[in-house]
Amino acid sequence: MMISRIKFLIAGIFAVGFLQMNLVNAQYKSTIKNETVLFNNIDAVLPLGKLDKYTITVCTQDSSLFRDFNDQISRYAAVTYAGLGSFDEQVKYSNLVIVAVKAEALTFPFIEQLVQAKMNNKKIILAVFGKGDVLSLLNNVKVPILWNDHFSRETQNNAAMTIFGGLSAFNKLQKTYSSSFMKGMGEATSQTRIQYGVPANDEINIDRLSKKIDEIAAEAIAEKATPGAVVMVIKNGQVIFEKGYGYHTYSKKEPTTIHNIFDLASVSKIAGTTPVIMRLTEQGIVDLDKPIGDYLWQAKSTNKKDIRLKSVMLHEAGFTPFIPFYRNLKPGDLQSYDSPTHHVKVADSCYLLNNYYRDVMWPEMLQSEVKPEGNYVYSDISMYVMKEVAEHQTAIPMQNYVQDNFYRPLGMKTAGYNPRDRFAKQDIIPTEQDTSFRKVLLQGYVHDQGAAMAGGVAGHAGLFATANDLAIYGQLLLNRGEYGGERYFEAKTVDLFTSKQSLTSRRGLGFDRWDPNLKNEYPSKLSNATVYGHTGYTGTCIWIDPANQLVYIFLSNRVHPQVSTKLLNLNIRSRIQDAIYEAIAAGKK
Repeated sequence: MMISRIKFLIAGIFAVGFLQMNLVNAQYKSTIKNETVLFNNIDAVLPLGKLDKYTITVCTQDSSLFRDFNDQISRYAAVTYAGLGSFDEQVKYSNLVIVAVKAEALTFPFIEQLVQAKMNNKKIILAVFGKGDVLSLLNNVKVPILWNDHFSRETQNNAAMTIFGGLSAFNKLQKTYSSSFMKGMGEATSQTRIQYGVPANDEINIDRLSKKIDEIAAEAIAEKATPGAVVMVIKNGQVIFEKGYGYHTYSKKEPTTIHNIFDLASVSKIAGTTPVIMRLTEQGIVDLDKPIGDYLWQAKSTNKKDIRLKSVMLHEAGFTPFIPFYRNLKPGDLQSYDSPTHHVKVADSCYLLNNYYRDVMWPEMLQSEVKPEGNYVYSDISMYVMKEVAEHQTAIPMQNYVQDNFYRPLGMKTAGYNPRDRFAKQDIIPTEQDTSFRKVLLQGYVHDQGAAMAGGVAGHAGLFATANDLAIYGQLLLNRGEYGGERYFEAKTVDLFTSKQSLTSRRGLGFDRWDPNLKNEYPSKLSNATVYGHTGYTGTCIWIDPANQLVYIFLSNRVHPQVSTKLLNLNIRSRIQDAIYEAIAAGKK
């Protein structure tokens, strides 16, 4: 183990030096053989770009027959599913229609419907599985066509991934067919998004990795460190591990799955507030070298007016770490029913007095004491402040800004605040059985008390998401600002925020980072100096490792039914991260 650790530390040092001299984007490295052939990629519509431009309907001849195709597409985008019957009516409100059929179902009458849909200004993408000769029917149909000569789970998955850029298409045909466009070559595309599939074992020992993570997760559940968890690992743009463990609660009624939505807690700082500030910084709307008072009128008469925003992002503003606002509630501030005076829902059957954040919490934060600027003191108030700066500069609520500018275009389907407004309760992992404030099991309402009292949207907490959504965000950062063929940040912006920016701590701007004090073994023993990310109080983390082209995600509800330190005491998150590095080392031998 010691030799292995030394090797990783040395590799990390060399990797850091290389990255500093020659920063490059993430290197997608597929291990999946794609036999999907692409024709008629008019205007290079494939792979699809920003997904918020599209309202998508997926039509198949049989949903059970095309289950794998549909499931794979669901990893990339929010879509509506339909059959081929009443085709015209079912796609009426969609501007992009993806059709998947076996070759024998491709008939002239249906092709005429596709032509009509195209005349109705809809983008059509056609996936065909089976004998290629039938494609001669499509000689005059000018829509992108993906073709596989056989129908299987693998070809369904690969065709779906090719549409969204999870897999590259190659300009190569194995044989010639009578169709005019099949006498030449197929069209090539590039991978632009995360890839899902069964990776080969040449670069990482998947079997060893799976066994070790299973063991650590089983220990966490047996020791009641958490009732359940999801672990996800992406390397070189390919998902190499993804699994749900345990149950929503210790009653063991609902198994935890990869599709469940978790309260991310402080991961909200880097996946919610920080990307907004990154965007505003590169647009020149926010200058981190300017003081708070330049952006917030209410701060001009306080002890915070001259504190630089950079110090705020580094947790060096001298703010108090935490203000327990819920302990100062007065009789009548909370009630069990919605009313004109109490419309802020903080949990099931629990409503807070209107404008409590504006009238009580924010003024108290502004008037709170500060210590000299420059020393590292982790404080939630930092991100409350940055949210206020962003909203004052954009005139857009942060929950709307992140959806419109990041989550929807990226295909992050579940990421957002107040998930009970958008998703079924049973899809969301419960957190604490709150006995001191809301007196109810929290499910779909943010665990952090201050964020709940702020209406569920705060700079430091409030974001919910699946592991898959976090993986998309992590890959965006690993790509230094690009994803799905679109650029969301300049590479230099990502480099600035994620690199070490403090003289007194390990921190980046908003981002936490690898700790150079090796005794702390943070975020894990085998991690290296390129690693950045964040943890969350509810038992979550995401760590991005440019040196190893790696994204690691761990989501749990370790605060259920009550807050426990067992996840920390057993070092579960860090040990899983080390297991990943050990598997990489074993695979390279």
